[in-house]
Amino acid sequence: MKALLWRDLALAVRAGGGFGLGLSFFLIVTVMVPFSVGPETARLSVIAPGILWLGALLACLLSLDRIFALDFEDGSLDLLATAPLPLEGIVTVKALAHWLTSALPLVIAAPALGVFLNLPGPGFIWLFLSLLIGTPALSVIGSFGAALTVGLKRGGLLLSLLVLPLYVPTLIFGAEVARRGAEGLAVETPLLMLAGISAGALALLPFASAAVLRVNLR
Repeated sequence: MKALLWRDLALAVRAGGGFGLGLSFFLIVTVMVPFSVGPETARLSVIAPGILWLGALLACLLSLDRIFALDFEDGSLDLLATAPLPLEGIVTVKALAHWLTSALPLVIAAPALGVFLNLPGPGFIWLFLSLLIGTPALSVIGSFGAALTVGLKRGGLLLSLLVLPLYVPTLIFGAEVARRGAEGLAVETPLLMLAGISAGALALLPFASAAVLRVNLR
């Protein structure tokens, strides 16, 4: 498992689908928002949590198609499916590699980018925590969508259409945690809901992704 994780991390960085692409997109979204809605600090403070969460979500979406596509193209996925390792574990490792290379850099960069949107001071820690808790669900749900579309030519658009509706609950509760934290309100309820979504996705979706991969590889 460790060797597979290191291999996927190296491939993600080498292919350019991890740190640079997602961070660049996230930065562009953050910088362009004040130009589109105006530079009023009061307005930016209100919309900052939602914009930052949406930017992180879309940045994660950019590299989802690479979770299984590269292994499918060179035949490695067939070898992994017949390996003594459980396919559910392989799916989990690949989702973890996606989170480490695509989502974790966004989690770290989000508080710094919040300065561009005049995010209130109390909101920085809650934005960081909400992304840290919620983004694993994005990677696991994305791995399920990638498993559904593996082997399809030009499946990136279909993958986005399949995954985006599943991302909505995570986006709602993640942005709500950041918004309530920025306004000094209680965050326990949306934070628990967000953690529940991530825990449920981590517990169930690797099995669903593995089942879909077995069907697609027949």
